[in-house]
Amino acid sequence: MHAEGASHKPKCPEGPVSILILGASGDLAKRKIIPALFALYCQNLLPEKFQVVGFARSRMSDEEFRGMATENLTCRYAPGNSCGELMEQFLARCFYFQGQYNSPESFRLFRERLLPLEGNEPTNRVFYMAIPPSVFLDVARSLKQAGLVTDGGASPWSRAVIEKPFGSDRSSSDEMVRNMAEVFEENQTYRIDHYLGKEVIQNLLVLRFANLIFDPIWNRAHIENVQISWKEDLSVEGRAGYFDGYGIIRDVIQNHLLQILALIAMEEPVSLHAKDIRDEKVKLLRSIPPVELRHVVVGQYAEGVWKGVRKAGYLEEEGVPKGSVTPTYAAAVLHVANRRWEGVPFLIRAGKGLNDRMTEIRIVFRETPGKLYDDALHEPVRNELVIRVQPDEAIVFRIMNKTPGLEMKLGISELNLRYQAAYRVEIPDAYECLLLDVLEGDESLFIRSDELAAAWDIFTPVLHRLEEERVQPEPYAFGAEGPLAAAGLAGRFGTGWR
Repeated sequence: MHAEGASHKPKCPEGPVSILILGASGDLAKRKIIPALFALYCQNLLPEKFQVVGFARSRMSDEEFRGMATENLTCRYAPGNSCGELMEQFLARCFYFQGQYNSPESFRLFRERLLPLEGNEPTNRVFYMAIPPSVFLDVARSLKQAGLVTDGGASPWSRAVIEKPFGSDRSSSDEMVRNMAEVFEENQTYRIDHYLGKEVIQNLLVLRFANLIFDPIWNRAHIENVQISWKEDLSVEGRAGYFDGYGIIRDVIQNHLLQILALIAMEEPVSLHAKDIRDEKVKLLRSIPPVELRHVVVGQYAEGVWKGVRKAGYLEEEGVPKGSVTPTYAAAVLHVANRRWEGVPFLIRAGKGLNDRMTEIRIVFRETPGKLYDDALHEPVRNELVIRVQPDEAIVFRIMNKTPGLEMKLGISELNLRYQAAYRVEIPDAYECLLLDVLEGDESLFIRSDELAAAWDIFTPVLHRLEEERVQPEPYAFGAEGPLAAAGLAGRFGTGWR
């Protein structure tokens, strides 16, 4: 997303840049960061002078680092004979340094390695913190002490990219923000939520504010409810140690899904500048009261059979403490206390070990008044706008239509925009978009500190109650729709999950 508006064309950022990946031997660097950088390189969207330098504790040579990086590089933008040549050129710019995150001396030596790679010239720097939050502050301070970080308004610039989790509640989040501010000013800090880089999510503001037909009906008079669903048919898959300390609300709902809600419900920004977009998101989040425990259902997947294979329950997963009450599923109903949305329930659910893998948004419109077509309908039907985030990105408008034939019979038809079929282009990975924005200094798709605080205010009270009261999650079989109580929660608001 770019402040220049609809005609913005990505361009190669100016000036030499070092992209420094802290935690370069980890899964995120291998699967997402380095492949995204290669994709940008293939499209001539990296500066002429750049280097990718990894830092991690694992012992590795430059060649071994390049070999690791190669495993996940694909030639989506450079098919044919040019692929191998481009890959070779890119990997020649990749280097590795082994050091300890809690050792200032390691970062002093890191600087000695880095400066010659930069040609001892003033160079912009991106610090990608692909590391556990527990070492953020040590690493940031050591970078500063080593003279690797410039001040916020300085040239060349320094920018830090930080991955979630951004704390575990409002208090710990505030502490993290304060600590990082010792080294990186707010305008240097890019808190990444990769969902905001997804093509369909970036299109939400365009859909709402560039199409006049939606403006008059985007309110409580015409919309009955909004549903946001995130479903995975996978287990915690080796992440049990991390996941058990956070749970599905912190891992998915408080960040990814709440960001989607904000884009759906916010008012039109004054402009597409980052400040104006984020101001409206903050205003919206502040208008959502803290979610109540009675409006939350939590569940935990149990043993089940999915696609003919036995799947272990969460409590059987390696690394999960005995008797854990960490939810792998949660559903919640939120309300927005403003004139546009008063009385409209926003139903949010997320879960692992379910019967599908998908993320989608459903805007459910109110029933058509009157009884004109009662004889042609078996039951009341509502229009729906369905925005499928993944897989198979699409925007679907469900409308009533006369089915062909001699009798007056109505049925649901779908006006369907499937991205792959409609555009026939390679849809960028979210990390490609977000890394390009970091290089260009566009903060629109990143989370500001006051936005983060407002999001935590919504969920911190209920998270504390769930933990203090050790609320038992309702078990559901792996491969099921989720806990039965989730359907009851939606029913209390006069609807069902769709």
